[in-house]
Amino acid sequence: MLISVGLGLIVGIILALTGAGGGILAVPLLIFGLGLRVSEAGPISLLAIGMAAILGAVLGLKAGTVRYKAALLMAGTGMLFSPLGILLAKQIDNKWLSIIFAIVLIVVSFQTFRKVRGRQLLVNVQPVSHNPPCVLDTNSGKFIWTVRCARVMVLSGAVAGLMTGLLGVGGGFVIVPALQHYTSLAVLSIIPTSLAVIALVSMTGVVSSVLVDSFNWLIAIPFCAGALSGMIGGRLISSKLAGSQLQYSFAVISALVAVGMIYKHFL
Repeated sequence: MLISVGLGLIVGIILALTGAGGGILAVPLLIFGLGLRVSEAGPISLLAIGMAAILGAVLGLKAGTVRYKAALLMAGTGMLFSPLGILLAKQIDNKWLSIIFAIVLIVVSFQTFRKVRGRQLLVNVQPVSHNPPCVLDTNSGKFIWTVRCARVMVLSGAVAGLMTGLLGVGGGFVIVPALQHYTSLAVLSIIPTSLAVIALVSMTGVVSSVLVDSFNWLIAIPFCAGALSGMIGGRLISSKLAGSQLQYSFAVISALVAVGMIYKHFL
């Protein structure tokens, strides 16, 4: 239980310092720290990530920055595909599931490195300059819904949901880039909208896991308690640290964890 709390604290601090995408390290921590399989660690990770995302989404709703129609469309599709990912996780050998997870970590690490190198950290991202499928009406401030826009939202939600169920990663690394690239949203709306999607899809993944297989509450409860405590503590120090250094450190850690997961199963 103490180890679970400690690992949760680490995850909470990472979430507070790097954003929702930092939750991708929750699964490796549970694997290396408690010896869980990917399919066992995923649902526990989702519960912690989902609880953190709910908090961020509620704050965004109060501020009026969540594009709730887009969030519901993406989350609705993701909620349909999340159970499928859970079923697939039960069928795939843990070794290969770990390799898939390592590949995802490498991709996330590369994306983060690219943002830091190009000085395009999420907090400084401006609306895209090209003509994205989803644009806001200048008068109402709402999306102009087209078939192209709806298709992009549905596909992004489906990928996020599948990855959420398969690996227990929350889907933030899919949702955030999709909103950045395919919409004209500013970062003030991208972050809370993505958190709303993550919250809904993650909670669906947790419920599906409980129904499909046994859920280790003895590990999950202290882990989530530690994560929430870590988030509160992390928020207190996040403003004092340089964003570029945090993102760079996160990228390095993600790459090292990916190498560790590959080494564990193949060498």
